[in-house]
Amino acid sequence: MKKNKELFRIDGTDYCSKNPLIIAELGTSHNGDINKARQLIDAAADSGADCIKVQIVYADEILHPNTGIVPLPGGNIRLFDQFKTLENSPDFYLDIRDYTESKGLLFLCTPFGKKSAKILYEMKPKMVKIASPELNYTGLLKEIAAWELPVILSSGVSTLGDIEKAIEILGKDLSQTSNRRFGRGAEDAEENKDSKLCLLHCVTAYPAPETDYNLRLLPNLASIFDVSVGISDHSADPMLVPALAVSMGAAVVEKHFCLSRTDHGLDDPIALEPADFTKMVKAVKDAAKNGSEEIIARYSRERGIDLVETILGDGKKELAPSERANYKRTNRSIHALKDIQKGEIITKENYAVLRTEKILRPGLEPYWEESIEGKTAKNFIPAGEGIRFEDI
Repeated sequence: MKKNKELFRIDGTDYCSKNPLIIAELGTSHNGDINKARQLIDAAADSGADCIKVQIVYADEILHPNTGIVPLPGGNIRLFDQFKTLENSPDFYLDIRDYTESKGLLFLCTPFGKKSAKILYEMKPKMVKIASPELNYTGLLKEIAAWELPVILSSGVSTLGDIEKAIEILGKDLSQTSNRRFGRGAEDAEENKDSKLCLLHCVTAYPAPETDYNLRLLPNLASIFDVSVGISDHSADPMLVPALAVSMGAAVVEKHFCLSRTDHGLDDPIALEPADFTKMVKAVKDAAKNGSEEIIARYSRERGIDLVETILGDGKKELAPSERANYKRTNRSIHALKDIQKGEIITKENYAVLRTEKILRPGLEPYWEESIEGKTAKNFIPAGEGIRFEDI
């Protein structure tokens, strides 16, 4: 049987551009308040979401305390401290999972390191999401690949080579192990090969300009990597990118969701309020029903052909203009946890794979994590800074 490259199967349901999975990304908009989380879930369900996504945050597995500050309405704060405010107990996420599933919605969660991954695994999720900054976090990818679950992988601020390396870890055996897990036979396994991995095109900018999305890349990514594709949209317009992405073959559409953009969630300023999320859902379902040519023609008439053509782009995988400055900074690399003196032996206790972010220098790629243990520091490496080849 011929495999459908658009197919993405979760818990026995197949999603594709004719039946896209619509994810409401709550992120940390709940601010640790379970009643607020339930209000968000209720509102997202009423707005047409199929799936609720949250994030398990532990600051020390994401970045170093010295990574820099962020300006917030209440004043400047260390980015690390801002992430600390987003930490919650495992029971908090269990409550969100149970409430989500009680509403008939899929539960999806992003871990950012091995600690949060362990917590998520113990929750017995049906699928897992890997965020763009962790696409190159080799150790985390290997951990999640071993779970034999459907994986949604975001690919913002990445190159084709970066994506290829991630799929080499996640994708090669995913279809085989998933078919074993769900008890499918050889013929069914071949028909649904690779249906357990969905690659989301994403632009890592907040908000991201609609014109940076280059949506003709979606069918190219599907063809290059032989997987289903989707969109993680950070743009402000509720309809343009999601609808046009479905016209280009998106099986999954993810968009940040909030009750109000004036709330205090970290991503609330770029999220959709319920009314706009409802508009997005309608636009996505309309695109799924009416097909590529009609949707492109309609938006070209209504919004202008030049705008639509710019959003569709040329289909070449390049860093978008709005995210180029984030490359090697939002991604993971190896950083010193404390001051490492010249001549000191480097041990696992004094380095970690972290996001570089604001003011620190990037270090070695995460796949060097095991190789540098036991090496001698050639230079003094200040706490927080990336560990480079010339330092060992």
